[in-house]
Amino acid sequence: MKRTIIKIDETLCNGCGICIDACHEGALGLIDGKVRLIGDECCDGMGDCLPQCPQGAISFEEREAAAYTGPAVKESALRQWPVEIKLINPDAACFDDASLLVAADCTAFAYASFHRDFIRGRATVVGCPKLDGVDYTEKLAAICSKHEIRDIVVARMEVPCCGGLEAAVVRAVEASGKDIPVQVAVIAIDGSSVERRDSRSFR
Repeated sequence: MKRTIIKIDETLCNGCGICIDACHEGALGLIDGKVRLIGDECCDGMGDCLPQCPQGAISFEEREAAAYTGPAVKESALRQWPVEIKLINPDAACFDDASLLVAADCTAFAYASFHRDFIRGRATVVGCPKLDGVDYTEKLAAICSKHEIRDIVVARMEVPCCGGLEAAVVRAVEASGKDIPVQVAVIAIDGSSVERRDSRSFR
């Protein structure tokens, strides 16, 4: 979509960081001594940073940019500990009436806005079926059976080995006997995109 967004002239920027403090959205960061826009989706285009720049390095431009989705997450959105599926107690109260995120270990490293887009508001468990060498179905089924789980998001990478995590969630929901909506988010290995689909297409 085309919208108004800030533009930073790196030849003028001296890296003072005043604009970073002025940005209420957390859209700016200091990288290699220069202020840069961390992500188009974090910039609301209001330009609170613009009048604060002593070098006149910030201006507005209208260009193709990702839709504004809200402020960047500056704090952890994690609600409970531990998160490794192997260490999780299925009886833990964090799963009561919860939306559940079941994520492959690599996803949070590949996708920059993982806390904001996936963890926020969800009980979170993570694992890697390839490295752990275990089937998570029984433990995930216990969580689904013992608690009222509102919905599940499976965050996985686009690589084939992550299919084991998705399959375990599908089997767990079936074993619980409950009708729990499951959405799968497939993250590109470079973190550039997320494909979302209903897991029922996987069954």
